[in-house]
Amino acid sequence: MATGQGLPQEPESIPDGDASASRTAAWYRHFGLVEAPGSSPCYAEWTVGLADDPQLIARIDQWPHDKRQPNLLLAAARYLGARVGPYKEFRQFLEDHWADISRIVLSRSTQTNEAGRCATLLPSLAAIAAAEGRPLALLEVGASAGLGLFPDRYSYEFDDGTSVTRLSPEEPSRTEVEPPVLRCTTAGPVPVPDRLPPVAWRAGIDLNPLDIRNSDDVAWLEALIWPEQEFRLRRLRQAMAIARDEPPLLIAGDLNDRLVDVAAQAPADTTLVVFHSAVMAYLSAEGRSRFRSTVRQLAAARGSHWLSNEGHMVIDQEDGSSVVPEVDPQLIAGKFLLTHNGIPEAVTGPHGQSLEWL
Repeated sequence: MATGQGLPQEPESIPDGDASASRTAAWYRHFGLVEAPGSSPCYAEWTVGLADDPQLIARIDQWPHDKRQPNLLLAAARYLGARVGPYKEFRQFLEDHWADISRIVLSRSTQTNEAGRCATLLPSLAAIAAAEGRPLALLEVGASAGLGLFPDRYSYEFDDGTSVTRLSPEEPSRTEVEPPVLRCTTAGPVPVPDRLPPVAWRAGIDLNPLDIRNSDDVAWLEALIWPEQEFRLRRLRQAMAIARDEPPLLIAGDLNDRLVDVAAQAPADTTLVVFHSAVMAYLSAEGRSRFRSTVRQLAAARGSHWLSNEGHMVIDQEDGSSVVPEVDPQLIAGKFLLTHNGIPEAVTGPHGQSLEWL
């Protein structure tokens, strides 16, 4: 999520100041005034309160920079049992549990695993499968618990009335687990498929893959869901049940170090698709450049495809800039840009809630 939804990013512009505290306070205020309203009134109130609380901001500034993002602190507090309520009560909770919150912040990261993004990837994946005439091999970098690897196991409802549930009406369900229904609003000529793409192989790479059979990892994934978004919590639990039914291959390691060797494990009779959502902000500019070079080498070597679903601040181009000439910057502010082999295809909602075809 590139607009604060799980990414270690500061707002593009914050007030000048010679102290890191002023930058951190601006970061939290931006989250509370721009990103959280409309999605979580609770998080909006809490982060504005934190922004105006110099004592707590000073404590946050004792953490490394990439550990100061609002989502990480909020998730750590909720993981420990912080309840929805006024800022005064939340502040007291922070005071009472600060040592444990610090421990979790320093040991965890915002590995939100949003299955809903599959709704925005589905048209591109289906088009690739149809054009290639072969099943897909899915390789997700920054895969967390691997819930984004099951686009063929979920059900979809688009606002034009289209539903996509199985490969064909005649095919029986391949699992007894009830799939989550991913709902997505559309704009423009979205090529909604009439069937799900066949997937023959699925794998993910993550620095610290989460195990949905581990109760602590499950609790962390649930803590990353914003408190008023119960529909996302239900969706998460249904997606985890799907993944438990058919555990994906999850590889621990740096995506740039492991991409080539994991990709080599994809069956030769499949079409490899390397994809990622809300991951590139965790890489340096050099790391993103290296990754872009590697996926293009894979494409040349075996005809693989690359789907990138990222926020506008980390859409690096060949010239090193994040400017996409074909796309109005205002169109993607606060959203993601979906590109296929570097070509812009759509503007997407950070949680897969919307898809605007370009």
